[in-house]
Amino acid sequence: MIGRLRGELVYKQPPFLMVDVNGVGYELEAPMSTFYDLPLQGGQVTLFTHLAIREDAHVLYGFISDSERALFRTLLKVSGVGAKMALAILSGMSAEEFALCIQRDDTAALVRLPGIGKKTAERLIVEMRDRLDRIEPVSGVSLPRAQSTGVAVETPQSDALGALIALGYKPNDASRMVRSVECENLSSEEIIRLALRAVVTKS
Repeated sequence: MIGRLRGELVYKQPPFLMVDVNGVGYELEAPMSTFYDLPLQGGQVTLFTHLAIREDAHVLYGFISDSERALFRTLLKVSGVGAKMALAILSGMSAEEFALCIQRDDTAALVRLPGIGKKTAERLIVEMRDRLDRIEPVSGVSLPRAQSTGVAVETPQSDALGALIALGYKPNDASRMVRSVECENLSSEEIIRLALRAVVTKS
């Protein structure tokens, strides 16, 4: 089991990144909450990891903190919640905001996240209420290279658009979210953060 990686950040294209550890490049998927705290490419980074072994692939997930990984693992235990949905939850709201949704039975905020319907939101609230107490609070697309569409990602806006699609938003919705943000002089991570914030806080 790979539990932690420390090395050079080779590239980051949300929700994918690569870390070089002594000459070996590890490809990972990570939530936006982790991307917000990553260094620039070429910088040193330490990530806590979760390895998912499936019949068709071994997928490594990376997190900036152990408590963030713990929340991810706890979400996976909820019926009907897979890794993609867990990443979408961690990307769309902070751990503190998620905890408030659970405590307040706020299904409306949860269903604004991609892939979460009313029944799933209700299940999250029921099953996570007791489990959250055991998790330490978290401080606080473009496609992966192997699946590239062949279209170069040249701007922060297109990078942010691809990331939102990879997180589960429909292309039209993702495009509207990016257009709603004043993107001038913003990085892709900043555009994604503002776009997701607008969705979660929408009345």
